[in-house]
Amino acid sequence: MSALFSPFTLKDVTLRNRIAVPPMCQYSAVDGLTNEWHQVHYPSIARGGAGLVIVEATGVSPEGRITPDCLGLWNDAQAEGLARIAASIKAGGAVPGIQIGHAGRKASANNPWEGDEHIAAGDARGWQPIAPSAIAFGGGLPRVPSEMTLADITRVKADFVAAAQRARDAGFEWLELHFAHGYLAQSFFSAHSNQRSDAYGGSFDNRARFLLETLAAVRAVWPENLPLTARFGVIEYDGKDEETLAESIELVKRMRAGGLDLLNVSVNFVIPDVKIPWGTPAFLAPIAQRVAREAGIPVASSWGIDDVQHAERVVAEQQMDLVMIGRAMLANPHYPYAMAQTLKEQRPDWVLPAPYAHWLERYRGAGKVTAS
Repeated sequence: MSALFSPFTLKDVTLRNRIAVPPMCQYSAVDGLTNEWHQVHYPSIARGGAGLVIVEATGVSPEGRITPDCLGLWNDAQAEGLARIAASIKAGGAVPGIQIGHAGRKASANNPWEGDEHIAAGDARGWQPIAPSAIAFGGGLPRVPSEMTLADITRVKADFVAAAQRARDAGFEWLELHFAHGYLAQSFFSAHSNQRSDAYGGSFDNRARFLLETLAAVRAVWPENLPLTARFGVIEYDGKDEETLAESIELVKRMRAGGLDLLNVSVNFVIPDVKIPWGTPAFLAPIAQRVAREAGIPVASSWGIDDVQHAERVVAEQQMDLVMIGRAMLANPHYPYAMAQTLKEQRPDWVLPAPYAHWLERYRGAGKVTAS
């Protein structure tokens, strides 16, 4: 058996393989509610053969959404729709996961195909973003956020807890906290975006406080037997990589001690115009391996590992426990089937739904179809 198609167990959850579909925003919700788009999209990918499917970034509050069209989990109607999504993912053979988060100063943005910039002031679709400090991200996101009060911080942590409880009750078996990509939690930890002078800013301990307190609060309500994970940016590519990475690993150690079960390693994206090595395949793999080794925690990652040989290599060489494959799964929801054939997996019956497998295998024998 290939490394990529070996099972992976974390807590009481076993994935049928090491392929995970990361959260990918669909920008298709209305008032945070799922609809027919989500009801087709998620079970289609789950039936394609991945071991884990994580539902897109889901706002813990209306202000926490990235765009007006993002999913939410701040009320029971949203939870009811997401429960159907969780059930459909599980019926497709994958473990149902969900990512909850707060977009912070990057909130109130247009959809990517509409410009991906902040919604103009005065547009009724938008709202005032909040953040640790009143510092704009810049570039196409120039709006200056309101600096959060201590009451705001307490409220947002409670929003994370309430969303986690709804996710639990909706049947999700894997929870990911969005602590990455320059959104609220990441911006608390980064000195680029956090210039507070109170207990939530300045020193390492203070900048880490929001993340650790939020993790602890969620840990208290999330079932002990189910994975609690986080996506967290450990490097900015701003010329201070070693310093940032060392700080990040120290924080991950503390998150691990606080009950985190796995880290989805990513990039900070706290400031614009950094030099990320996009052209390098699996460029985060060595970094993820270092995080795993030094923090003593299982890791996953994405970015540049859609190719089957790269995916197999990073798992076989123990650089990652799981590979997050996104764009290739959108292009072909049954991509794991083609990957299994490339790696010469024998009759991976769990990869395709029985009706699909029947017809493909029948006509393959007649030489009429190919794997691609």
